[in-house]
Amino acid sequence: MKTTLTTLLNIQYPIIMAPMFLVSNTAMIVAALESGITAAFPALNYRSDEELRKAIAEIRSKTDKPFGVNLIVNKSNLKYKSQLKTCVELKVNFIITSLGSPQETIEQCKSAGIKVFCDVTDLHYAQKVEALGADGVIAVNSEAGGHAGNIPAEKLVPLLKEHLSIPVISAGGVATGKQLKHILDLGADGASIGTIFIASNEAPVSDDYKKALIQYGAKDIVRTTRLSGSALTVINTPYVKKIGTKAGFLERFFLKNKWLKKYTKLFMALRGMNAIENAAFKPTYKTVWCAGPAIEYIHEIRPVKEICTSLISEFLRESK
Repeated sequence: MKTTLTTLLNIQYPIIMAPMFLVSNTAMIVAALESGITAAFPALNYRSDEELRKAIAEIRSKTDKPFGVNLIVNKSNLKYKSQLKTCVELKVNFIITSLGSPQETIEQCKSAGIKVFCDVTDLHYAQKVEALGADGVIAVNSEAGGHAGNIPAEKLVPLLKEHLSIPVISAGGVATGKQLKHILDLGADGASIGTIFIASNEAPVSDDYKKALIQYGAKDIVRTTRLSGSALTVINTPYVKKIGTKAGFLERFFLKNKWLKKYTKLFMALRGMNAIENAAFKPTYKTVWCAGPAIEYIHEIRPVKEICTSLISEFLRESK
């Protein structure tokens, strides 16, 4: 399975286990790396710099395979500067940037030999990050979990491949080997896959969360702006139905004000992260569970290695 991505990162298969807020942990990363794919985790999954350093050290103590860290690079992430400094100092293999300008990240990583992939949702922003020196783009399409884009992969991937000279990794809508083949046939250099790995033995989230991934389907995924000010895909649980999916009147008013927008988004992001964290790890009626439409293909809880093996085996069969 040779693609530009496998060559760039020296991996067997062109798959990134996507960084998932609260979900990704060292056990999942190691299992993914030992299965022939690569993986990344959000730096924000660790509350302190010491915890972030310990996580990186733990992964390296168990495998020498390449892995990455996801950085939120806008002002809502108050820890961004220190997280970037640590990643550069410890020379992680790659960084995935999200929700902001990656310029500073790219500049600091270039001299350290660290690859930088940038989340993009359209051609305009993709061309911007290419001009800044990004090593590749994560093309977040309309089927992605978390902060999804608005363009389906069938349009986004060919559009970016036509106009960019750097690798395009498609994010969203891949849960099976057949879907992986489809994405690569569209021209993608790889796929970033997240939702199906939440339903793994290694994932630290509650059993209720994992069972919900089995019980609900693609039709139950909705977008909400109540949690971060930006559209976020979640399972449409009874609680989500109760509170609605649109930001309140005052929040919408403040988001339109150029002076208050930054602080409103920061407040909403902190509040939203707390709500998601509370729901992810303990029983609560305030069930806000992030997921993408790929839950349609989740039927059981399995080890990460088994999920990877199944995905890759089906891809190879479909490719014959």
